[in-house]
Amino acid sequence: MPSLPLSPPPSPRTLACGGLGGGLLLLSLAPTLALEQGNTAAHAAVFLLLCLLASGAFAAVLYSTRRMESALQALLPIGLAFLLRAAMLDHQSADYMDFLSRWVETFRQNGGFAAIKQPIGNYNAPYLYFLAAFSYLPLSDLYLIKLLSITFDVILAWGGLRLVRRLRPEELRRQTACFCVLLLLPTAVLNGACWGQCDSLYGGLVLHALADALDGRGKRSCALLGLAFSFKLQTIFLIPLWGGLWLAKRLKFPDLFFFPIGYGAAILPAVLMGKPLADILGVYLGQTAEGAGHLCYNAPSAYSFLPYGAQPDERTLALLGIAAAFVLVLLLLGALFLRRGRAEDRLVLAAAAVMAIGVPFLLPYMHDRYFFLADVLCAAWACTFSGEIPCALLVQGSSLMSYLNYLRGRYTLVLSLGGQTYVMLTETLLMLCALIWALSSLFAQLRPSTGLSAQLGKDS
Repeated sequence: MPSLPLSPPPSPRTLACGGLGGGLLLLSLAPTLALEQGNTAAHAAVFLLLCLLASGAFAAVLYSTRRMESALQALLPIGLAFLLRAAMLDHQSADYMDFLSRWVETFRQNGGFAAIKQPIGNYNAPYLYFLAAFSYLPLSDLYLIKLLSITFDVILAWGGLRLVRRLRPEELRRQTACFCVLLLLPTAVLNGACWGQCDSLYGGLVLHALADALDGRGKRSCALLGLAFSFKLQTIFLIPLWGGLWLAKRLKFPDLFFFPIGYGAAILPAVLMGKPLADILGVYLGQTAEGAGHLCYNAPSAYSFLPYGAQPDERTLALLGIAAAFVLVLLLLGALFLRRGRAEDRLVLAAAAVMAIGVPFLLPYMHDRYFFLADVLCAAWACTFSGEIPCALLVQGSSLMSYLNYLRGRYTLVLSLGGQTYVMLTETLLMLCALIWALSSLFAQLRPSTGLSAQLGKDS
């Protein structure tokens, strides 16, 4: 039997990256042992869980690239990413103190999963499953909530790698770079490990759903999209893209039925545990109703062009914004329909970027975190095509400044123009520039002379 060829040994630089990454991961032991909540055994458990997740990140790169060299090189940014997250675990945001911690305590006092049927919190059932499970565990719910988000940070980074692999199958460096970029993306790090939010749950599922759609796995793609929607309403910013994929003949119509199947499978346990179906289906309507009252909640949306203290006709402006977002989506669907049978992957990715930026930019009642899909999708887009790096930087700069406004408790850059005060004008201008960039890239893809092979040659 002929022997298999041996792969070359890792280079000294690769081994150095692996060693430094392992060292950074070990350094995360210091902040975990110094955690304020729990005893030494609990702190050690947190460290071991972080190491387990870091091992999962390493395994994801190795599995996807089939190259030990790529995985070892990724270990350096992986170690840094987990060290940064370990240093943030003790931070308690207002959202955690006012809502999440109280919800877990309510589950703890009412029998854990037995309390699922009660009206606890304003999140949908799938996230409440995790909070109910945390109520049984001896570890601090603060760390458990953040470790859940960190788990999905890894899943999200893997989803980005899969997108790059779809469009750049031979370029392992780009694939590995995307994984590392998403794992170190400032808003991704701050969202879960610092803020205690869970946007990586739906964000990661959406990236995998898009990768599956481009790979021709329509049923799994739609099921994952339905699962993402069961976690967060903000998935709706990108849901119309799957309608466009069907119009472009990239999905079969029966595949779309797997969206409600995925959503239904996620909420079924809550129904079986006695939670009224009306409560589950109405949770997003309740969130929408709670958001009415302010046109913008520190988001870099079009409504941040209004000066501070302005009192416009809220209803009229809200309707205009909704109509504008609706028109944008219709135009994107129309573009994909016109290119039916000829909608290349790059065109789909550009349409996704426009949707992820443009829809929350135009809609009223947006919060600072609602550009999370734009953050991660544009970062993956830039890793796939270097020419899109400016768009990703604009989105990330705008979104990061918006995060800092909340986390620091004060606006980052307040401007006075013409006797008026603007508290988020810079962030909004950056996001507007990103939207214009994404639209121009989309228009370039719609030109008849523009082909994927030509674009790949241009970017290589």
